[in-house]
Amino acid sequence: MADANQQMRAAESAARVPDVVVITGMSGSGRTQALHVFEDMGYFAIDNLPPRLLLQLAELVGINSGVGRHLAVTCDLRSQGLFDELSDSVRQLREHEISAKVVFLDTSDDVLIRRYDENRRRHPLAAPGEAVSSAIARERAQLGSVRESADLVIDTSRLRTSALRSRLTRAFSELTDQQLMEVSVFSFGFKHGMPVEADLMVDVRFLPNPFYDPEMRPLTGNDRLVADFVLQNPTTEKFLDAWYRLLDVTMPGYVAEGKTSLSIAVGCTGGQHRSVAIANATAAYLERSGYHVVLSHRDLALANVRTS
Repeated sequence: MADANQQMRAAESAARVPDVVVITGMSGSGRTQALHVFEDMGYFAIDNLPPRLLLQLAELVGINSGVGRHLAVTCDLRSQGLFDELSDSVRQLREHEISAKVVFLDTSDDVLIRRYDENRRRHPLAAPGEAVSSAIARERAQLGSVRESADLVIDTSRLRTSALRSRLTRAFSELTDQQLMEVSVFSFGFKHGMPVEADLMVDVRFLPNPFYDPEMRPLTGNDRLVADFVLQNPTTEKFLDAWYRLLDVTMPGYVAEGKTSLSIAVGCTGGQHRSVAIANATAAYLERSGYHVVLSHRDLALANVRTS
């Protein structure tokens, strides 16, 4: 029953996600950041596309080919002519059975003024000597009809990047935030150098070492004999219980912060026995918890292992 419900939710999510998403809105409201979110979700992403090219691009990248690909574009619509082009292009997409939605990002005037002041940037509509507030007011008037016709309006005035990511993910992804975060779990040996890329690192050199058993010395943590020796030890069992509880607390926090990738390093002396077994167990636990995990063993090729 649980699998059936999960499949039903996945089907409903796939049905509501459009083939094409057009991102527009006020200059300085976060259109580029939003496009990056769609790119992280697996969308084919194009910045500042003329609306009249929407259908051509959708067909070029195979949006309607049945492969499940989606397209996200940003469009600068600060003229009525371009707005008319967008309306015509969206209609053409739907005539070709390609679904489309328009997302409008809005931001209050005072926040926009502060952003331009902090970034020391000139507003793209501002004439020489014109105040930023005047350019913003003119742009807002020009975009009024675009905002009214948009499928989704998001006010980014007080919205953190992580919150914008979550909002867009909930609306336009077939996956959850948890599934979208790629988790890299890898083993390593301290004698071969510390991993500088790790977000989380755990040292398992305190566990009993199979290296001192002549039968297990030429094996690795991928071998059943070594894995059982490491994982079935009472010390390891207590450690894994605490380690999994720590992951249960930290992983949702990383997801909530909008982190799209996370690297977890597990180290022992040589990166051959204990770290390999614990990395394998960690990856399996996270996969059971619904995360997308990539498992690797950094220093295993450097180990003096027995080959059959």
